[in-house]
Amino acid sequence: MAGTTAPERAGSSSKGGGTLYRGDLGMWSWVAHRITGVLTFFFLFAHVLDTALVRVSPDAYDKVIETYKNPIVNLFEVGLVGAVLYHALNGIRVMLIDFWEKGARYQRQMLWAILGLWVLVMIPGTYFMMVRTITDMFGGGH
Repeated sequence: MAGTTAPERAGSSSKGGGTLYRGDLGMWSWVAHRITGVLTFFFLFAHVLDTALVRVSPDAYDKVIETYKNPIVNLFEVGLVGAVLYHALNGIRVMLIDFWEKGARYQRQMLWAILGLWVLVMIPGTYFMMVRTITDMFGGGH
């Protein structure tokens, strides 16, 4: 950083009150919100296409739906539920930050709250989504 003054160096870090945002928890929640939004969009796009296939060829539709009944797709479904749930919960947090006068002050606590809620919902959700796949793969007493 030769040739830069102390105020310029201070402005290059989020810790120094500058303008660049580098790796704070809020940035990662922003990144995760964007990624989960894009993933949800692409799922909805694919879902509209495969559902529209039923009008073109019901037999082709049945074949496509049958390909979805495998363990890999089941894992993707769990990931999709996790992405949609995070995106929805974080969207509520973002609205509170934007429209509640104390929202910005409590944004970090709200982030931890939504992450805790996300885990509380995803643990049993993952179990119930995966139980049939695991039973089919490894056998079970059903």
